[in-house]
Amino acid sequence: MRKISCAIVDDEPLAIKLIENFIGRTPFLQHVASFTDSIQASLELSNLNVDLLFLDIQMPDMDGMALAHMISPATKIVFTTAFREYALDSYDVAAIDFLVKPIRYDKFLRAVQKAKEWFDRNDSDFLYEEVATNRSMPTNGSSKEEIFIRKDGVLQRVQLDRLIMVEGMKDYVRLHIEGERFPSVTHLTMKSVEDALPKDRFMRVSRSYIVSLRHIQSIDRNMCVYIGDTMVKVTDIYKSEFESFIKANTLGNKL
Repeated sequence: MRKISCAIVDDEPLAIKLIENFIGRTPFLQHVASFTDSIQASLELSNLNVDLLFLDIQMPDMDGMALAHMISPATKIVFTTAFREYALDSYDVAAIDFLVKPIRYDKFLRAVQKAKEWFDRNDSDFLYEEVATNRSMPTNGSSKEEIFIRKDGVLQRVQLDRLIMVEGMKDYVRLHIEGERFPSVTHLTMKSVEDALPKDRFMRVSRSYIVSLRHIQSIDRNMCVYIGDTMVKVTDIYKSEFESFIKANTLGNKL
């Protein structure tokens, strides 16, 4: 059973301790971080693999609603607050639930069970579209033009020409899509994505990255690939295939 990774943001240390205790008592949850400072949380949450965030609303410097609009949509939210009047606002960010302090374990368990059901429903799907309803098309065929990924319970269409790279993060992948401010995050393995994408247009260059060959801007002598502001090092296990790609597509002197 996959555990749901959890973080807590609350300016009250005792409130954090209570939620940490509740997480520890719940077999399918795993605590990864706690923050008493909402601004610090906003800086660090993007680097953490957090499925579920327990978020206080009324905090100094930056309130929970503002923070909720800054985090990845892949992170689901359970609001925790002493003020019932904020309940309606929670729908603006599609919160899983809303817990009013003081929080009892039975209420907490009911909320996280909702989260578990959501993740169970959305963890298993990565669908690709066979062009012109040709269901016999191979999954890595070069004529495929688009895929579907499951995001927040719905299927999102992704044009392959706009897919810049795929980044692996433990049990998830982040799809960096041209023209979108934030990556799309879904529960998949890198292997399943690699197998689904056309081999003549995408190449795995490391354990954590698959890149769109058409989006590569430059490659240095150390086999570092540059795409936008991102630099990806081609690791040894993938170097031979990548060097073949360079040789076939380079005019003049080789690297």
